[in-house]
Amino acid sequence: MKRALLCMTAVALLACTSAGIGAQAADPFAGTWVLNIGKSSYPPGTCPKSMVIQMDTLENGIRYLSTTVYANDAVSHAQYEAKYDGKEVLVQGSRGLLLPVSLKRLDSNTVLATYKRGFKVEATSRRVVSNETRTMTITTSFSDKDGKLVTTIGVYDKKEP
Repeated sequence: MKRALLCMTAVALLACTSAGIGAQAADPFAGTWVLNIGKSSYPPGTCPKSMVIQMDTLENGIRYLSTTVYANDAVSHAQYEAKYDGKEVLVQGSRGLLLPVSLKRLDSNTVLATYKRGFKVEATSRRVVSNETRTMTITTSFSDKDGKLVTTIGVYDKKEP
């Protein structure tokens, strides 16, 4: 009887521990990310002075907040909450609404963000977090005013709490 009780207790403890580990499995995108200008690639004159992205985990999604400082010292903010279900959500910017975004998780470390105006895709950003979850690379593609494809690569370092 004691052996059976001990065995049941051990199984229950293992089940609780396993459930706790699963519940704590964090989204690798969650955290504070700081733009590493030296590792990033932008067209001449377009790289911000600084950019910080804060992402917090939501059920099957994230809460996103970014602060960007440009070369002329202008500051902008953007924020939204989105699930990884491909549905568009509004993006609130410093001066009003920005292009809506939809997020789709391609694998555990990759998310595709799509920005549309009407039914036309204006830009896509492929966000990839490294396996050690210390670096995030955001590759953004869009067409400039002349219709020429422009690609930027922002490399972000995760800020330790």
